[in-house]
Amino acid sequence: MRIIHTSDWHLGQHFYGKSRANEHQQFLDWLIEQSQQQDIDAIIVAGDIFDTGTPPSYAREMYFDFIAKLNKTNCQLVVLAGNHDSVAMLSESKQLVSQLSTRVISAASNNLAEQVFVLDSLKTAQQAVICAIPFIRPRDIVKSYSGQSAKEKQQSLQQAISAHYKTLFAHAQELSQGNDNPRLPIIATGHLTTVGASTSESVRDIYIGTLEAFPASEFPDADYIALGHIHRPQKVTKSEHIRYSGSPIALSFDEVKTQKNIVIADFKHGELSEIELCNVPCFQPMTMVKTNLENLAQDITTVVSEQSKATVSAETESLETETVEKAQEKIWLDIEIESAEYLQDLTARIEQLTQTLPVEVLLVRRSKKARAKMPASEKKITLSELSVQDVFDARIALEDWQSEEQLARKSRLNTLYSNIAEQVQLAPEQSSNAEDVVKTKPDAESKTKVEVKTESEAKIESEAKIESEAKTESEAKIESEVKNKAEQE
Repeated sequence: MRIIHTSDWHLGQHFYGKSRANEHQQFLDWLIEQSQQQDIDAIIVAGDIFDTGTPPSYAREMYFDFIAKLNKTNCQLVVLAGNHDSVAMLSESKQLVSQLSTRVISAASNNLAEQVFVLDSLKTAQQAVICAIPFIRPRDIVKSYSGQSAKEKQQSLQQAISAHYKTLFAHAQELSQGNDNPRLPIIATGHLTTVGASTSESVRDIYIGTLEAFPASEFPDADYIALGHIHRPQKVTKSEHIRYSGSPIALSFDEVKTQKNIVIADFKHGELSEIELCNVPCFQPMTMVKTNLENLAQDITTVVSEQSKATVSAETESLETETVEKAQEKIWLDIEIESAEYLQDLTARIEQLTQTLPVEVLLVRRSKKARAKMPASEKKITLSELSVQDVFDARIALEDWQSEEQLARKSRLNTLYSNIAEQVQLAPEQSSNAEDVVKTKPDAESKTKVEVKTESEAKIESEAKIESEAKTESEAKIESEVKNKAEQE
């Protein structure tokens, strides 16, 4: 059996105000082509199909269109929910897409049959056992108790995840060796951070305040373990059979130099026989420019020239019209200035420099070293340069924490922040009742904005509602009187 391992599509993502719809559509079309050319039996998507729990309609349409097209190729699809995905949203179409050779595992379950099953090839007599484990939310497998320390919570969650893997793998072994048939290969999955994994700016911390990373030694002895969540493709602990496929497109500027790929795993005689990395084409040129004020113009021109040459070289090899046309697309730029000076006309200067170049500047920022050198009175930092944690820490630092009571309050605030951050992260999957108080919208840079209604706003809204209802009642009364009069006449 041959499978494709991919993950972290993040359909519906907006990147500094730019839609990635065109890139995602090209990738999905390319993936279907690969499944046909490589004679693939199944595609496993290890989490984060969508960028948010409430993806835009075009992203959902793209998702369902892909399922329909892939079904025509007799290739199966196994979809696992990630930390960005909504359990409810994926589950609502679960039964429908099952008729199109697609299995959706949206959450950890006590029902073993939901997560452990035999996958039959639609093309040959080959089979494999899938131990399908999505992103595991702490609330699904572990209970918190009052008075637990952060370390105790961390240990409890790690043990619970490890126990969940062991339970499912034991059942997978029974299926693999049952019915007197030759042993079937076991493919396990996961959506989490492992110890030692190389992350990028676009990767959101999960298990906030509890579990930073899962030890690779706790994984079961499966033939192949397909992981998601980390956007850089890599092996785990130098193991050939434990891999992150990475995202198919660069989701942050620090990923632009990383070659994106999908993993093709071939299984023969009940075990893993070969692993092949298939490079994903670059559908949107983008790059970083790290420079200073003196060399700003020269460095921008040089980087753009090199990027354009690289794009043309890579795309003329295939001799495809579409790829050659891509060389003419505007390059997305992230400009990082290594200067402690604050210049009001910096953005205007950059716009003037790039006016004649085939580029679109998405981000202009100072390096962290430059920001650190700036006097506090002159520091003007945009929110795009800060994380939610940075904003919280900066606000806490403004207070004077001296007395024991104040220090105790600071400790409570830090604990509360960790709890709220975790709740906000899971907010897209909560019921709509919570949206009346707090609205969350995670963006591509994993920043979260929280909007809370004030008492005055709530009062105004309530008065408007009462007024609207009164208006409706009066209109209904008038309508009734007119109707009665008409009937009498």
